Amino acid sequence: MSAKIRLQRHGSKKRPFYFIVIADSRAPRDGKFIQKLGTYNPLTVPATIQLDRQKALEWLNKGATPTDTVRRILSFKGVLYLKHLLRGVSLGLFDDAAAMEKFTA
Repeated sequence: MSAKIRLQRHGSKKRPFYFIVIADSRAPRDGKFIQKLGTYNPLTVPATIQLDRQKALEWLNKGATPTDTVRRILSFKGVLYLKHLLRGVSLGLFDDAAAMEKFTA
C-alpha cells in the first residue's frame, strides 16, 4: 500500500474547501482516508492553510508521497525544509540544535 498526501474536496459547487489527508493511492479522491492533517481554503485572500507540521513530517518520513499541490503547500509551510534539515542531522552534518536554529531563522 502506498500512501499519498492529497487534497479531499468539500464545499458546494464553485465554493471549494479542502482537507489535507493521508489516503491510500487506490482510494477515490473524496473516499476513505487514513488521517486528516489539516485544511486548505483557496477562496480567502490570501489562502488559509491550517496544517499539523509534526504529523505531516512523520508521514513524509514513513514514505508518503505528496501530490503537486500538497507539495507546494508543505513547502510554503516549511515542512519540506524541516525534513531536509533533519536528514542532515541523521547524516551527521550538524546537530539537532543547529537544525532547529536554521529552521527558525
